[in-house]
Amino acid sequence: MTIRKETDGSTVKLFLSGRLDTSTAPELEAELESCGIDLLLDFSDLSYISSAGLRVLLTAQKTVNAADGSLTIAHVNEEIMEV
Repeated sequence: MTIRKETDGSTVKLFLSGRLDTSTAPELEAELESCGIDLLLDFSDLSYISSAGLRVLLTAQKTVNAADGSLTIAHVNEEIMEV
C-alpha cells in the first residue's frame, strides 16, 4: 500500500492505493496518528481492505469524534463497500 498525503487548510487528505490489510494497517495507523482531526481518506486506488484495515478506520473515527473533528471516506469502490 502507498499513502500520499496532502493538506488543504485544516483538512488532511490521504490517498491510499493498493491493499489495506494486516501487513499494511500499522502503516496507515501510524500515519493517522500524525494527522489532525479533520481527515479525508480517498479510496480511489484502494483495491482491498481487510478486517485489520477496518479496525484502523474505526479507531480513527472514534478519535476524530472525541475531538469534534470529521472523517470522510471518498471514492469507495463496490468491492470495498461490500466489505
